Amino acid sequence: MNFAIEVPSKANPLNSQTLINILTKASSTDQQQVQTSTQQLQNWERQQGFYSSLQSVFIENSLPLEVRYLSAIQLKNGIDKYWRKTAPNAINKEEKALIRSRCLDSGINEPDRRLALQNALVVAKITRFDFPHDWSDVISSVTNHLRLVSRPQSNLLHLSRTLLILLYIIKELSTARLQRSRSSLQSASPEVFQVLGQVYVDKVHLWMKYLQDGAGNNVSALQAVSESLLALRVLRRLTIAGFEFPNRHKEVQEFWVCSRLHLAEILSLLRQHSRSLQPEMQLQIEKILVQLSKLHLEMVKVHPAAFALLPHSPELAMAYWRLLCEFGLTFGSRSAVTPLKIGTDGDSEDKDIPYVEKVSLKGLLLIRACVKMVYSPSQTFKYQHAEDKMEKTKSITLMQTELLSNTLIGEMMEILVTRFFVFRPRDLREWEEEPDEWERREEGEGDVWEFSIRSCAEKLFLDLVINNKDLLTKPLLDVFYTVATPQNSDILLKDSIYAAIGLAAPVLENELDFGKFLESTLIPEIQIQGPGYNILRRRIAIILGQWLTVKEGINRPLVYQIFQYLLDRDDSSNDLVVRVTAGRQLKSIIEPYEFTAEPFMPFAPILLGRLMALVEEVELSETKMALLNTVNVIVSRMEHHINPFADQILSLLPSLWSQAGEEYLMKQSILSILSVLMTSMKDQSQRFHAMILPLIESSIELSSESRTYLLEDALDLWAAILMQTPSPTPEILALVEYLFPMYDTATDTLRKALEITESYILLAPGPMLESSPRFFSSFTALLASHPKREASGIITRLIELLIQSADNLGGLSAIQALTPILLSTNLLTQLLTSLHAAHSAHQTSGPHRAHPPIDSMVETSYLSVLARLALGNPSSFVHALATLPASSFDTTVAWLLDEWFAHFENVSAPDTKKLHCFALTALLAHSPQPWIMRRLQHLMGVWTDVVAECVEYPDEGSVLGGRDTLVWWDPDGLKPVDRPEAPEDARKRTVSVVYNLMHSVSTACTSHARHVPSLVHPIALHPRRHAPSIPIPAGASFLPQRLTPPQILFSNPVHRLDVRDFVRERLQRCIAACGGQEAFQREWLLDVDADVVRSFGQLGVL
Repeated sequence: MNFAIEVPSKANPLNSQTLINILTKASSTDQQQVQTSTQQLQNWERQQGFYSSLQSVFIENSLPLEVRYLSAIQLKNGIDKYWRKTAPNAINKEEKALIRSRCLDSGINEPDRRLALQNALVVAKITRFDFPHDWSDVISSVTNHLRLVSRPQSNLLHLSRTLLILLYIIKELSTARLQRSRSSLQSASPEVFQVLGQVYVDKVHLWMKYLQDGAGNNVSALQAVSESLLALRVLRRLTIAGFEFPNRHKEVQEFWVCSRLHLAEILSLLRQHSRSLQPEMQLQIEKILVQLSKLHLEMVKVHPAAFALLPHSPELAMAYWRLLCEFGLTFGSRSAVTPLKIGTDGDSEDKDIPYVEKVSLKGLLLIRACVKMVYSPSQTFKYQHAEDKMEKTKSITLMQTELLSNTLIGEMMEILVTRFFVFRPRDLREWEEEPDEWERREEGEGDVWEFSIRSCAEKLFLDLVINNKDLLTKPLLDVFYTVATPQNSDILLKDSIYAAIGLAAPVLENELDFGKFLESTLIPEIQIQGPGYNILRRRIAIILGQWLTVKEGINRPLVYQIFQYLLDRDDSSNDLVVRVTAGRQLKSIIEPYEFTAEPFMPFAPILLGRLMALVEEVELSETKMALLNTVNVIVSRMEHHINPFADQILSLLPSLWSQAGEEYLMKQSILSILSVLMTSMKDQSQRFHAMILPLIESSIELSSESRTYLLEDALDLWAAILMQTPSPTPEILALVEYLFPMYDTATDTLRKALEITESYILLAPGPMLESSPRFFSSFTALLASHPKREASGIITRLIELLIQSADNLGGLSAIQALTPILLSTNLLTQLLTSLHAAHSAHQTSGPHRAHPPIDSMVETSYLSVLARLALGNPSSFVHALATLPASSFDTTVAWLLDEWFAHFENVSAPDTKKLHCFALTALLAHSPQPWIMRRLQHLMGVWTDVVAECVEYPDEGSVLGGRDTLVWWDPDGLKPVDRPEAPEDARKRTVSVVYNLMHSVSTACTSHARHVPSLVHPIALHPRRHAPSIPIPAGASFLPQRLTPPQILFSNPVHRLDVRDFVRERLQRCIAACGGQEAFQREWLLDVDADVVRSFGQLGVL
């Protein structure tokens, strides 16, 4: 027994023979040798000289074909990876020069077409990188070669290989995005075009003479056909990409005339010699015809003005239309019954599409582009200069006058509807043999219409009808009224007319009494049983979906009954295509704004049952998802009315989830339905948590394979469940752990994770506060890595919410316990550091002024966190500032208050401004120390600003009465009356436990008001407007307690307290602490500007 010992790959030196041996092994069938050799080739990739050695192997004709082919593949891939100058381990200049010097000659002389193709790709890729700077003469060199090899008696192989290289060079450069590359190609195009055009014309002339007169022989004619096809492929790309304004170049104009003539001549030759031509030659000539049609189509799409202004373009468009008219005679089926024989009735037995159909499709697309040019010029033309604008105007006028006459437009509509809207025999067979696939293809979205004659005809018809309403409405309706009777049994014609009426619904909505048509015609027709009537049933489902989106006042219960009938599997005329189409179109029936749930309720059980059964019946995942999307829309539009049918829907989803396997798009659809269902069911959704929460967990855990595909939809479902959950459960709280890894990844799902965090804080503030150290640590890191306003705004809102929750649940003691956590996690330090940097930047000016690290909106959000903390417990806030290690308390509080007051005028939101006002006022009342009393003038300015903005008075010019517009007096007043309220919406409005701050405010205001005179003149105190507070019993838990609705109060002081009451109480407390009115006025008020005092006094706060 022999044992082969492989030498470690790194031990093999790079030389010619070793490289050939490794390539030989890599191309063998022995997988062990292939694996070892591939590793060795990868090790050599970064070694200088490797790619020039690969080229040496490639150009050595004596080596086996497989070895040479693999060397070419390796060289081509290496150019992609290492040819750029900036690439790691880039190929050096000397090796690049060697490769460039040999690639043209090696390709021109290569006898094997497969190897020649790989060499052409190598040349094209190098040209993409090096032209025009490092390989400026590549195009001129290829052009010179083309001149030489196109002469008579030249080597025929050289001509085809040169054309092949030129094809891929132009193909590569035409896709370049850099202006430099496009300009370089355009500068070289005229010379190449002239030489190449002559080659094309000569070769076409040669094989046409052979077909017409028998001149020459079959071999030379076939070679000429092949070379003319190759030349035309290059010319097509060069004409489009090589000229910015093709119509302004004489050589392009001449070639354009030639292409139009060749189109007509080749069509005629193929018809005359279709039976005598050899198959290979006929196939090549058909490809030339298709290339000409591609040239014409690309010209009108890329250079619309040039197309119109090139010689005889309207005549060219008319030639395509005549071809379409002729092709339309054999396009549609003559019977609605599926033909038994294949290859009859204008259809083809071969899977390949006939050349006439390919050219006709290109012609149809070309005509539609001409129509868009006239009717949608802003979407068609791109111009920069006055001459371009003139050409645009001229081209539109030319197309209007010489092509789109009223007579032709009418003819187009008739031909499109009666010939190209009709199903083909192939369609009817595929309907019966592969209903799933056929229906999916017919409902194709995006640009699928560009590959189907019938779909393209529908697009063109719609363009014509929309832009020629007055011209086409009457003839279209005349035909419709003639055909649309239950007695008419021409199903295919009726289907095509109905298709036109459905497409034209936006145009005909006021011209056609659709309700009458529905009751008098569609209802009787849908009940007819017989061969082919499944076609009509499918069309009725589609036309109802098209009309109900634009027409109001249609009998919706009747429509629901029709769809209930169409989804009935027991009816033999309702085959799979009919039922799936009805299932899709039901979405269009339910979506419009006019839909209301009550009329739909009687039909919902049967419709939903048949829809879900259909989902299980169909096999294609795309069809399943489309039907699930219809269910999704029904659930969404029915809102809380879906509750009675929730079990019916959810009973089928587990089996669909299991069947989906690794079809993650299907699982995404299921998660989406669950999200909408949870949202619609409100608090009734809690009974399904046991089934849904494991799905969420399996989709979001880090080790899950499905996390990559399902995370986003699982987060949406998670958020929906939290919003609709009335109270937390252990299972829901257990999912909190999965949030923290999402904070660290900082992906696109971060925002959704933060929104879920907010829902958790609202749902279970107590448990979330217990995890506050982890939350604050994560928020600190996020603020450091996401300083932008959007991310910072969400994060600071969550911090505010946690502080407010602590305030609501535990009052001063809870805030006191939370403050050290803010310090230990460096969150407070992070905020203050950014604010100090902003303050320092604001102290600079002039051209060299510093720019703050955070913008104004971010600074507002940072100050809002401090405001929430200071308002909740001023003592803890002051203590936190005093314990900061960076600087002394006096220094910190000085710059912080200076920045806060200076920034106050940049706070735009009234509720945020009021919050900041409350916080600064709370600091004044906490301890009337010099650091705050010296800023009394700033405080009075803040009070004046906020009171003036928030308070509305019944009488203009009077300060009596009035109300704070930010105070929400009645919590239940914001509750929706026409539908159930989502539990989270209720939580955002209300809280379950409220500390008795309002009681202390009310008492203090009442007690001090009698003894402290006004600063300016006495004003009567306003009566208390808020409800009594709810004190927390001693020893009570800080977990939420259930309260009855009359006891529920708003927890946010901004929306609970009148700003005048708040300022009055705090100011009176401060005056008392200063020793009374006289001492307060003598020590502090005298330093305040008299105008500021007067403005504040006129508000009547005191």
